[in-house]
Amino acid sequence: MKRLLLIAAALLALLLASRHYGLAEWLSLDNLKAQQLALQAQVAAQPLRAALLFFALYVAVTAVSLPGAAVLTLAGGALFGFWQGLLLVSFASSLGALLAFLVARYLLRDAIQRRFGTGLAPLNEGVARDGPLYLLSLRLVPLFPFWLVNLLMALTPMRAAPFYGVSQIGMLPGTAVYVNAGTQLAAVASLRDVLSPPLLASFVLLGLFPLLAKGLMAWLQARKVYTGYAKPRRFDRNLIVIGAGAGGLVSSYIAAAVKAKVTLVEAHKMGGDCLNYGCVPSKALIHSAKAAQALREAAGFGLGPVDVKVDFAAVMERVQRVVREIEPHDSPARYTGLGVDVVQGRARLLDPWTVEIAREEGGPQRLTARHIVIATGARPFVPPLPGLDEVGYYTSDTIWHLREAPRRLLVLGGGPIGCELSQAFARLGIAVTQVEMAPRLMGREDPEVSSLVQQALERDGVRVLTGHQALRAERQGDERRLWVKQGDTEQAIAFDALLLAVGREARVSGFGLEELGVPLTPRKTLAVNDKLQSLKFPNLYAVGDVAGPYQFTHTAAHMAWYAAVNALFGRFKRFAVDYSVVPWVSFTDPELARVGLSETEARERGLAFEVTRYELDDLDRAITEDAAHGFVKVLTAAGSDKILGATIVGRHAGELLAEFVLAMKHGLGLNKILGTIHAYPTWVEANKYAAGAWKRAHAPERLLAWVQRYHAWERG
Repeated sequence: MKRLLLIAAALLALLLASRHYGLAEWLSLDNLKAQQLALQAQVAAQPLRAALLFFALYVAVTAVSLPGAAVLTLAGGALFGFWQGLLLVSFASSLGALLAFLVARYLLRDAIQRRFGTGLAPLNEGVARDGPLYLLSLRLVPLFPFWLVNLLMALTPMRAAPFYGVSQIGMLPGTAVYVNAGTQLAAVASLRDVLSPPLLASFVLLGLFPLLAKGLMAWLQARKVYTGYAKPRRFDRNLIVIGAGAGGLVSSYIAAAVKAKVTLVEAHKMGGDCLNYGCVPSKALIHSAKAAQALREAAGFGLGPVDVKVDFAAVMERVQRVVREIEPHDSPARYTGLGVDVVQGRARLLDPWTVEIAREEGGPQRLTARHIVIATGARPFVPPLPGLDEVGYYTSDTIWHLREAPRRLLVLGGGPIGCELSQAFARLGIAVTQVEMAPRLMGREDPEVSSLVQQALERDGVRVLTGHQALRAERQGDERRLWVKQGDTEQAIAFDALLLAVGREARVSGFGLEELGVPLTPRKTLAVNDKLQSLKFPNLYAVGDVAGPYQFTHTAAHMAWYAAVNALFGRFKRFAVDYSVVPWVSFTDPELARVGLSETEARERGLAFEVTRYELDDLDRAITEDAAHGFVKVLTAAGSDKILGATIVGRHAGELLAEFVLAMKHGLGLNKILGTIHAYPTWVEANKYAAGAWKRAHAPERLLAWVQRYHAWERG
C-alpha cells in the first residue's frame, strides 16, 4: 500500500509540474520548429555542453515516462545531425528505459507477483525462457508504446542486463528513422508523417523476424535430430500408443473418436497400475477395513457389541473380485469396439516412427506411425537397502498376492500409499509398524494435516516411527528384522512381512528409448515440453507417470487429451498442458483432499494470502454420523475471495473438494460458493460455511455501524 501511495504521489507531482511549466507544450513539434534556429545556434556555440544537456533531458523524460520522447528524437536529428543524433538518442533512450524498468520493478513487481503469482506463473516461465526474443520483437515495432513495454517487462523475471542490451539493439531501427526525419524537420508537419503506412508495415515485418527466425531454427533443429533415420514415406498408423493405463487408454480413445487409425500396445494387463495394483484394489481393501472398524465401534451407535472376526483370505479375494468386475471397462474387447487396434505384446522403438511389437500370439509385428505416445507408467521404487532380497518384501504391486495375514507387518514409507495401507491392514487386525525417514508423515502437506493423519493411524493401532532411517535388513533363523536409526541410536524392528511404499519410479527401460537417446529429467522421467513432446524427438509424446510431474490417474487422463490432440492436429495448433488446478486425495480415515496451494507452499512462494478455516465439529451432518473431526481450510488472495488452494481433512473430503476444483478452474470465488444453495443436512455444506467464515472476516464494519444507526433511527 505504501508503494502504491508513493506511485500515486509521484504521478500527481509530475502531472502538476508538467502543467505548471508547460512541459507538454515545450516538448511539442510546433515549439521545436519555432525554436530550431535558436537551439542550433546554442549547439554551435557550445556543442559538448548542448550534447550533455540534451542527453540528460532525454534520459529524464524517458525514465519517468513523460510524453515527448518522439519529439526529442526528432530534435536529436535536427540539432546534431544524423550520426551524432543517433548516438545520443540511442544510448539516452536505452538508459532512460532501464531506469523506468528499475523504478517500476522496485515499486510494483513484488506486489503484483504476490497477488497474481499463480496466474502469472506461465508468463514468468515464458519470459525467463524466451523473454529477450519477445522484447526484441516489441522494440522493433514503434507501434508499441515505449513506456508500456518498460512497465510490463519490469513486472516479469527478466534481468536488467538483457533488458538494456535488447532495448539498445531493438530500438535502433526506429530511432534511426525518427532521427533521420529530424534532419529534414521542415518537411515534417506532424508525427504521423514520420511513419508512413509502408514504413509501418516494414517495421511490423521486422518485428516478426525474431519470432520467424526462432520458428525456423526450431524447424532446422527438428530436422537435425532426425538425421540418420529414414522417415517412412507412408505410415501404417496415425498414432501408436504404448501402455494401456489411464494415459494410454484415453489417448487411444480420443484418437479413435476423431477417426484416426490408432494402435494401442500393452505388454501385461489392460487398465495399468490403477486397475490392477493401485487405486481399485487399495480402495476395495480400505472399504473392507472401514467395515471392520465400524463393527468394532457399533456400541457407540447404540448397537450391541460385535465380536469382529476378519477372514483375511476372504477380504483379499474380495479385492480381486472387485478388480475383475471393473476389468471389462478397460478390456481389449471394449476398446476394439471403440475403434482402437489393441495388440497384446511388448513394444520397442526402432526409430522415431517405427515400433516393433513382440506379440503374445504370433510373430513380431512392425508398425510405423507419424506420432507415438509413451504411456508406460511407473513401478514401485525398491531402495538399495542391504539384505532386502534375503528377507523378502512386498510392494504395492505384489501385496495383493497375500492370503494369510502376517502377524507383524512393517511398512516402510510415510506417503499416501504407506499411510493408506498401514491403516487398512491395522484395522484388519494386523500389528503394523510404519517407518518414515522424514520428520513427519505426508510431507507434502501442512504440518497440522500430517499430525491429524498420524493421530488417526495411531488411534487405529499403527506404531508410527518418524525420523527413522532404514539401514539394513537381516534374517536370523526364522526371525526377520529391519535396522533403523534415529539420531545416534539404532534399533531392530522384527517383522513377518515387509511392505515397501517409498515411492514409484518411471518405466523408461526396455522400450528402445535409451538407444534413441531420449532424454530424462533429474527425476528419471521422460523430459517433455509443455506440449508433452519429447525434448529430442517432437513426434514422440509422453503422458502419465512416465512423464510426471504428478503420479495420479486423473492427471494421466488429463495429459492424454493434450498429447492426442497435439499429435493428431499439431500442424494447426498445439496446446500447452494445464496443471493450474490439480486435485488429489489420500484415502486414509479421515480422508485428506487438496487442490492448489497449501499454506506452507504459499509462504515459501512469498505470496500475500489469507487463511479461512471451518471446523467440521460444527457441521450438523458430521455430528449425526459421529464424524465431527477435521476441517476445511481455504487460501485466498489477500483482500480477495479468489481461491488459491483448499485443503479438506475429514470424512468424504475427496467428494467435498470437487466444488473448490470447479470454482478454481472457472475463476469463481468464495462469494459465489456462499451464494449457492446447498442441501441440508449434507457434508458439502461445509464448503458454504467456510465461505461464510471468509465473508464474516471481511464484513464492512464501518458501513454496518452506520446501518446500525439507521435501524436505531427507524425504531424512533
